[in-house]
Amino acid sequence: MNPVLAELHEKARGVLDPVHYDFFAGGVGDEVVLAENEAAFRRLALLPRVLRGEEVRDFGCPVLVSPTAFHKLAHPEGEVATARALNGTVLVSSMASTVPIADVVAAATGPVWFQLYVQPDFEVTEALVRRAERAGCAAVVVTVDSPVFGRHRRDIEHGFRDLPAGLAAENMRDLAGTGLRKIEMGAFSWDDVERICALTSLPVWLKGVLHPADAALAAGHGLGIFVSNHGGRQLDLVPAAVDALPAVVDAVAGRVPVVLDGGVRSGGDVALALALGASAVGVGRPVLWGLAADGSAGVRTVLDVLRDEFEHVLAMCGGDLTRDMVVARC
Repeated sequence: MNPVLAELHEKARGVLDPVHYDFFAGGVGDEVVLAENEAAFRRLALLPRVLRGEEVRDFGCPVLVSPTAFHKLAHPEGEVATARALNGTVLVSSMASTVPIADVVAAATGPVWFQLYVQPDFEVTEALVRRAERAGCAAVVVTVDSPVFGRHRRDIEHGFRDLPAGLAAENMRDLAGTGLRKIEMGAFSWDDVERICALTSLPVWLKGVLHPADAALAAGHGLGIFVSNHGGRQLDLVPAAVDALPAVVDAVAGRVPVVLDGGVRSGGDVALALALGASAVGVGRPVLWGLAADGSAGVRTVLDVLRDEFEHVLAMCGGDLTRDMVVARC
């Protein structure tokens, strides 16, 4: 990890309530996948090309802020502070935000997408999509890897089940004629995804795709894909996200964009993911550490460091990144 990001992480650990730090930092089960998401990048290397002149491929802004819940546990301004730091970066704002989506969009200095868990009552799901549309969100990202809640041992040991008094998942307030609803997980199908697509003209993405067959189905529906294992928070038997990426990219065959989400801790990780075929990467926990350590300025530092490192690696690799440049370390 970049030393600046490591310093923000340590500062965040020092200021956060230990229960809340473990909520953000922890994973499911024995946290095998949590560790593997980062370790998998360390097993990869890049073979730079040389004598390529000064032409550099334009990858746009290849870093997105992944959806993470309950930012007010990290900073009093919560998701508003995160949104102010974007400077053009896409924020995928969690349905479990402690700030209403309209306020997040109003504060944002970059595009905001809305992350959605399909609710058993589809009327509630529709109300959430409409709320995101009214707020000005630019896309809907449907999380598909959570038929049930993951079992997080750190949270169980702490007895952490509910937000502190005064905090709530504000997007779940006043939906379909009710007060404050709890977020529910449940199994759903392609029919439900098609109903969501029929509801809105916004682009729809699926987050949590690991199997290439599911990726091919998503591409057939014209849906963007986040290759993600939920940051190691759902099933401790799945592969690291970057290990699952190449097969998904091959299955999609360029029909829809693919974002890699999980384990990105440096600009070099960004470069490896793009060389393997990702259009961009999502970053979750480092943003939370920046937020806890220094509010909006901390989030901005994280994003600036990743962009600067990525651009340096890109220049060192001859201005382009392709899969033949990725090799395994011995």
